[in-house]
Amino acid sequence: MFRNQYDTDVTTWSPAGRLFQVEYAMEAVKQGSAAIGLRSKSHVVLACVNKANSELSSHQKKIFKADDHIGVAIAGLTADGRVLSRYMRSECINYSYSYESPLPVGRLVVQLADKAQVCTQRSWKRPYGVGLLVAGLDESGAHLYYNCPSGNYFEYQAFAIGSRSQAAKTYLERRFENFMGSSRDDLLKDALFAIRETLQGEKLTSSICTVAVVGVGEAFHILDQGTVQALIEAFEIAGEEATASEPTAADQPASEPGAAADQGAPAGHDAAPMDI
Repeated sequence: MFRNQYDTDVTTWSPAGRLFQVEYAMEAVKQGSAAIGLRSKSHVVLACVNKANSELSSHQKKIFKADDHIGVAIAGLTADGRVLSRYMRSECINYSYSYESPLPVGRLVVQLADKAQVCTQRSWKRPYGVGLLVAGLDESGAHLYYNCPSGNYFEYQAFAIGSRSQAAKTYLERRFENFMGSSRDDLLKDALFAIRETLQGEKLTSSICTVAVVGVGEAFHILDQGTVQALIEAFEIAGEEATASEPTAADQPASEPGAAADQGAPAGHDAAPMDI
């Protein structure tokens, strides 16, 4: 069933000035598992929730390395994210070969946004159903960008996308003023706390989350499970006794009831093929 007569084609405008196919692609991002990014002056941390289709399968990779100074976390249709991460990797290699210097993060983000925008203006294409958090470090400092399926991009101090991301956003909004002066370990701690907010009471372990970091003197890399588990135990957020994040769980229904219902409900259905 179609939503209305204006959503059969990505190039068809509704009388209200909307492109419904693009909005559907943005909705697919909300149904994917949560991804979080936050940055300081010298480091950027990406974290995501790992979800599998069943207990018998492994989870899909959600964080990709584009270059030594750039990485990306995705939420939405994993296959689309894999294709776009391969495009980013090619652009970094080509720029490095041509100019013998790393590709600036902002330039790569613009190229990625232009590639996504083309799919909103061609009737024989469909928008990419994936949102990307691009983390990078260049001569101008640490950067965190969000690339939307619509072709828009925004730079953030901290951001969360995917299912139940509103709980993580609430936590990040309370803490973001301290991020610029945070150390690497403090960023990792806040990233894990934010990831925990999206789990809605489920125990946080290294097997259900992936964490990556890039910073000054540190190339982009994904932390191994042992390191992540050690961080979780050190920060005392693996069990119910972690009290630092309890106010968020209490305040969430009162402060953001609409957003929690909007983003949390679709993720509960197993029918979503991108929620892996």
